[in-house]
Amino acid sequence: MAEIPKQARAVIIGGGISGCSVAYHLAKAGWTDVVLLERKQLTSGTTWHAAGLIGQLRGSQNMTRLAKYSADLYVRLEAETGVATGMRQVGSISVALTAARHEELLRQATLARALDVAVQEISPAEVKAMYPHLEVGDVVGAVHLPLDGQCDPANIAMALAKGARMRGARIVEGVKVLAVTQGAGRVTGVDWESGGERGHIAADVVINCGGMWGRDLAAASGVTLPLHAAEHFYLVTEPIDGLGHLPVLRVPDECAYYKSDAGKMMLGAFEPKAKPWGMGGIPEDFCFDSLPEDFDHFQPILEAAMHRMPLFQTAGVHTFFNGPESFTPDDRYYLGEAPELGGYWVAAGYNSIGIASSGGAGMALAAWITEGEPPFDLWEVDIRRAQPFQKNRRYLKERVSETLGLLYADHFPYRQVETSRGIRRSPIHAHLQARGAVFGEVAGWERANWFAREGQEREYRYSWGRQNWFDNQKAEHAAVRGKVGLFDMTSFGKIRVEGRDACTFLQRLCANDVDVAAGRIVYTQMLNARGGIESDLTVTRLSETAFLLVVPGATLQRDLAWLRRHLGEAFAVVTDVTAAEAVLCLMGPAAREVMQAVSPNDFSNEAHPFGVAREVEIGMGLARAHRVTYVGELGWEIYVSTDQAAHVFETLIEQEVTLCGLHTLDSCRIEKGFRHFGHDITDEDHVLEAGLGFAVKPGKGDFLGREAVLRKREAGLSRRLVQFRLTDPEPMIYHNEGVVRDGRIVGTVTSGNYGHHLGGAIGLGYVPCEGQSEAEVLGSVYEIEIAGRRHRAEASLAPMYDPKAERVRM
Repeated sequence: MAEIPKQARAVIIGGGISGCSVAYHLAKAGWTDVVLLERKQLTSGTTWHAAGLIGQLRGSQNMTRLAKYSADLYVRLEAETGVATGMRQVGSISVALTAARHEELLRQATLARALDVAVQEISPAEVKAMYPHLEVGDVVGAVHLPLDGQCDPANIAMALAKGARMRGARIVEGVKVLAVTQGAGRVTGVDWESGGERGHIAADVVINCGGMWGRDLAAASGVTLPLHAAEHFYLVTEPIDGLGHLPVLRVPDECAYYKSDAGKMMLGAFEPKAKPWGMGGIPEDFCFDSLPEDFDHFQPILEAAMHRMPLFQTAGVHTFFNGPESFTPDDRYYLGEAPELGGYWVAAGYNSIGIASSGGAGMALAAWITEGEPPFDLWEVDIRRAQPFQKNRRYLKERVSETLGLLYADHFPYRQVETSRGIRRSPIHAHLQARGAVFGEVAGWERANWFAREGQEREYRYSWGRQNWFDNQKAEHAAVRGKVGLFDMTSFGKIRVEGRDACTFLQRLCANDVDVAAGRIVYTQMLNARGGIESDLTVTRLSETAFLLVVPGATLQRDLAWLRRHLGEAFAVVTDVTAAEAVLCLMGPAAREVMQAVSPNDFSNEAHPFGVAREVEIGMGLARAHRVTYVGELGWEIYVSTDQAAHVFETLIEQEVTLCGLHTLDSCRIEKGFRHFGHDITDEDHVLEAGLGFAVKPGKGDFLGREAVLRKREAGLSRRLVQFRLTDPEPMIYHNEGVVRDGRIVGTVTSGNYGHHLGGAIGLGYVPCEGQSEAEVLGSVYEIEIAGRRHRAEASLAPMYDPKAERVRM
């Protein structure tokens, strides 16, 4: 066994491709004092049996950026290290057997063009010419990405390991990490064992790259890492004469992919209902192991393949393989520093795209560790999106039985998961259910997305066009704009910050001035040093020393971590109080009449102006009414203790109000041009370019991001967030459509929905504007490209609905 040091700057746990990539990139960044510990042998967990498909296009700009980096790295790695990687850019073809799948592929092609990924839309005849073995009689259309490829996964990992060693990193096999040690809220190192010998490495940083072992390893340190192993199947034929190097082929409608390799054909499966594995933990002696065959489980995939590619009817089977891989509740992997423990970093849970992702993920994580911030927005894969309850093993077992198959399912807008539901519920959940609510799930919360009419089925019927709830949303939208709607927003994250230094602490983190009178509500962002938006929230001052921060439910753990990370020596306490209060939002021009009917308090503008919170009586209960809005109308967010929530709801519903869902909330907010965190605004988006300069007060004194705001004001904006409305009322905008300016794609739609009041689909998106005036930005001809077709769009920098915000102050 190689000598193990007693101290290192960073210790990496796990020697699969993920750990090897992190070691390589840390060493490349100049951290030569890095140790990677592998319990058995490098690649012996999942990497060795991976299919090795290298696809460059992902569902967003930054995930595509990481995948492209991986492909480029793997192409040059062999020359750098001398280790053959088997990397061949044979291209890939995805074929559609239905009109809906074809629409999805065409939308992906638009995104590829926007992200500068080489792409071609090809006909069934062109597919046949490129893939003569394929039956194309029922193929509707296809997309070809010529620079995609395939590789030898184990050799890629070995090349990364060699590259890391060449730069000074130390990689030791046969060493099991027994524990990650900690003190004062940070990691201090690891305890290890090897061949009966034990020791300790003191370290500043520990990175969990443990794959399917990662969850239990993290749990031992109090860290939430929700992933679960599932069985994953593929079949390899005997050699087939004249097969050659074919493109990687995906037939998602048949849950299958195909890869030619060494004269053999591989058939892999992403079956709709997968088989979770390792419920009691991963066996201690697992090393280059496979799982028992289950031909009955694989048979439907093979039967479809025998029709799709008749060579499978005659080719002999060389290998039928079943190996475990780790999957996550949302099919996205985890990167970043765990919010529970300083210095504990994670790169795990790759959902069967670990080879294509690990090159870029290792680069991004190394930059994040060494520079103190991610190289670009990584919220999509940020470990801080994980909810503490998601470590529950039964939850994970049920969910991953679905998420494996969802990778190849139609990626319809608004698609809802079906497993592991009903875990986090509002106190009025049953009330809403009884009144026709159709629920979706975010961060485990069951939220009413729309309300079915009497006799209408309470199910989604997915499509890329107007789904079966479109008219329900239209009616709810009209109620909010014309009279009054009631939303259940209990899923809001609620954080209490209190103590002697609470105000000083928040003034240092918030861009707006929160040193206001008790009862005032301040809309603000928390910025990073680049002026990027780390959090989008309201801050309500409850008293001299207590504040309530309200954030999106999905970002709660992220926001808590950001606050605690910057608390320092401040005499203040940060507490998650989300479960303490329900939130009912009463919104619309008749909201004041309803409030006045259920409460003796005065809700006039003089007594209760916009931006004020105060205690009120509702029915026989007490609540706190916040006069704010996310839909652009007069209204109140009613915060009520969970024990009184049902009573307050029953009191309000006696009035003439319309119950509304989250789809309507979103359609109203996008008409008003309100931003959505994670889509329109991220830590990569400068607060001024996002159009939120009105909420930034540099004159109040120093705060995190202030210098970046002043620099941007001096230098001018390089891009602006623009609101678009399609002039044709029929097409639908969701997300990632191409923004076309004067005939050229210049960006993508960051978020979209249908504007029922404005009469067309609405989207937001960034437009380059270096050295240009507002008039020049708006003077261009804009179109939105949807699935290859371009549609004329009106553009505006001011909200298209109520640009002067007169309705919220009625």
